[in-house]
Amino acid sequence: MTYSPPPGAPRARIPGPQQPPPTYPQIRTGLWKHCLGGGLALWVLTALVTYATKNTTLLPTLILLGSFLVPVTFVLWAYERHGRDLGVSVILGCFLTGGTLGVLGASVMEYYLLHPSLWMFVGVGLIEEAVKLGALMFVLRRQPRLHGMRAGLILGATVGFGFAALESAGYAFNAAVSAKGIDLRALLETEILRGVLAPFGHGLWTAIAGGVLLTYRQLNGRFRFTAPVVGTYLGVSLLHALWDSTHGIAIWLVARLSGTGLDKQLFAQGYIPRPTDQQEHLFTMFSVGGMVLVALLGIAWVRSLARRDPSWRNTP
Repeated sequence: MTYSPPPGAPRARIPGPQQPPPTYPQIRTGLWKHCLGGGLALWVLTALVTYATKNTTLLPTLILLGSFLVPVTFVLWAYERHGRDLGVSVILGCFLTGGTLGVLGASVMEYYLLHPSLWMFVGVGLIEEAVKLGALMFVLRRQPRLHGMRAGLILGATVGFGFAALESAGYAFNAAVSAKGIDLRALLETEILRGVLAPFGHGLWTAIAGGVLLTYRQLNGRFRFTAPVVGTYLGVSLLHALWDSTHGIAIWLVARLSGTGLDKQLFAQGYIPRPTDQQEHLFTMFSVGGMVLVALLGIAWVRSLARRDPSWRNTP
């Protein structure tokens, strides 16, 4: 004898379709802020301990913390805000592998191809922007799914910041080592200056070039060197050259305005002999103003590219 279940009795539930778990790890919001604050505190603490104890074994820690702090913070911010779907492995590959290949390639090419001349900084810009784009293409060669403006902006910036971090570590080391021993003050000044300027240099320029490069990438993964790609590469190389040339351009402008008869040899040394107070003020104004102008041009360019991409506007 069977009985029907009473009204209201629980019934078996058939589970509905489950959403697949994300293929990328979940990074909590605001991690970049903790990285910046914690990293800055560690850098200051390391500097104080190094100064108090004169322990030279702390110099690598101080150099690495100061050189990587700002680049890593900006990469985390870009990943958190706009690139979670790209994957952590791609971000790490672009930052570490891409940055290292860029530094090595630029060092080799500049050693064999460049010589001191009036156009040396143009050659530096062309070489370094080319090797960074080459490093980006190498890292992404087996990932045809990665294309489009948003992916190019983020991954290009990541390669650029990896390049900037390693380059800054080299400059900091050179500043620390002097004929009189370890110059801690020069090391700290170099890291502070390059840390402040890092967001407006390599990361910005390679983001622009990478965004356009991946916009014209084919669905099968092949890279196309179209006219916009080549034009963008030349444009960011020019920004790079202007950025590196601001010191020399400022000296030339001061010499022209103040009527100083600098011969070629003194001008090549990169400073004005026995400058007056007026010349010092003019040099500061032109050198700082030139870097600000180049930075604003780069920021306006990258913002105009980001506004054209709907997927960038739809990210948090």
